Amino acid sequence: MKTMNRKIGAGVLWNLASLFLTRGASTIFMLFLAHMLAPEAFGLVAMAAVVFELANAFINSGLGAALIRSKEVSEADLNTVFYTNLGLSLAAYAAIFAGAPYIAAFYSQPELTALVQVMALVVFINAAKIVQLAVLSRKMDFKTQMKANTLATVISGILAVTAAYQGWGVWSLVVQMLSQAAVSAAILWMASNWRPAWQFSTESFTRLFAFGRNLLAEGLLQVAFQNSYVLVIGRFFSAELTGLYFFAKKLSKLISEQLTGAVQQATFPALSTLQDDNAILKYKYRQIMQLMMFLIAPIMMLLAALAPLLFSLVFDEKWQGAVPYLQLLCVVGMIYPLNALNMNLLNVKGRSDLVFKVGLLKKGVSLTMLLLAIPYGVFGIVVSQVIATFLALIPNTYFSARLVGYSTVEQVKDVIKPIGAAMLAGACAWWSAHAIPAHPMIVLMLSGLAGAGIYILASFIIHAEGALMVWGKVSGQFQRA
Repeated sequence: MKTMNRKIGAGVLWNLASLFLTRGASTIFMLFLAHMLAPEAFGLVAMAAVVFELANAFINSGLGAALIRSKEVSEADLNTVFYTNLGLSLAAYAAIFAGAPYIAAFYSQPELTALVQVMALVVFINAAKIVQLAVLSRKMDFKTQMKANTLATVISGILAVTAAYQGWGVWSLVVQMLSQAAVSAAILWMASNWRPAWQFSTESFTRLFAFGRNLLAEGLLQVAFQNSYVLVIGRFFSAELTGLYFFAKKLSKLISEQLTGAVQQATFPALSTLQDDNAILKYKYRQIMQLMMFLIAPIMMLLAALAPLLFSLVFDEKWQGAVPYLQLLCVVGMIYPLNALNMNLLNVKGRSDLVFKVGLLKKGVSLTMLLLAIPYGVFGIVVSQVIATFLALIPNTYFSARLVGYSTVEQVKDVIKPIGAAMLAGACAWWSAHAIPAHPMIVLMLSGLAGAGIYILASFIIHAEGALMVWGKVSGQFQRA
């Protein structure tokens, strides 16, 4: 167990380092680009992104996760996945290229034709690195992945800002997307010793796809669902409103989804080795759940409380319309770890069939709510997204209870303390932002510090488990020092 904890801890640390470096750099570049570009540019990219994200989900086809989860992996397995992904990427790009004019017509945006055709090149690049990522993840080598992600983010950000400065407009965002994927893939290939051989195994494909096919279906549904909001807003409203929603969504995802994803990526290979021991698996998942909510809940609530002040300081007037969307999406971000970790538990147990079935149910409900919300504008659509996020907890927690005994009641008890403390911290920060008579930058800093202080104090008063875990680790380090 100690060895397992060390592996998980090291993996999480490297993934968190990657998160803070890449997302920190990404945020800085995004701020520069927001000053240089109009919301319409982000809106056009959001419309085009729906297509190649679907293609990427199709190319991955769950085979990468199947490789990571497998107890033993042969060269035939690796080569089969590699060539399968390349073949799928060729088919996907051909379909996207041919369909680009129809996509542009759907949105009534003629310039989307060329954008989609060029941006879709990323499907080739991403297909080429799936096996390399799986190989490194199986070795728990997240340090190399951190280097690749960081360098790719910095180089692509510099190229995008340079292109925007030269007046490339929306194409500067295309430059950022393609160069980030290309640099990351190049570094991963240089760092990994694995190289493909001319080999394809029908047995390997059948065995891996038996697990991956449900993840493929769920992945396609998930991408379609996540982008359905952009699709509907882009179809029924303007490119400007699409850009404002897309920008708010990117900001909210910077912390919640990326931090959760970093932890999941680091823990999935290790926890897969515990898939047959329900007691230990439940214990480890409870720890991860408590720690994730302790970290993410206050960040999202403080961001929601201070969003108006933050936007007035950092962004131009043209971006102020994104504030209410961001505040609502922060609620979605706070609940995201609960939904994501429950679904990840199903994958660890090898129940990709349940991942697909649960995903189908949740997305059906959410899409129904989305369509009903269209007459109420973009704000009503975002509200429907918040409601759907809470409803998704019902099926997610139900199957966790069935598989490992991690019941809905236990999960609520594990997360109610950090959520309550975070809401108190957010209210304190909001009050401070309106009560302190000083320069807005000073107000932002003092309000943020006040909210953080209240959160930490409240967490210890109510004995939040995540806070106690962090304190135990920190105090243990000091005692050893």
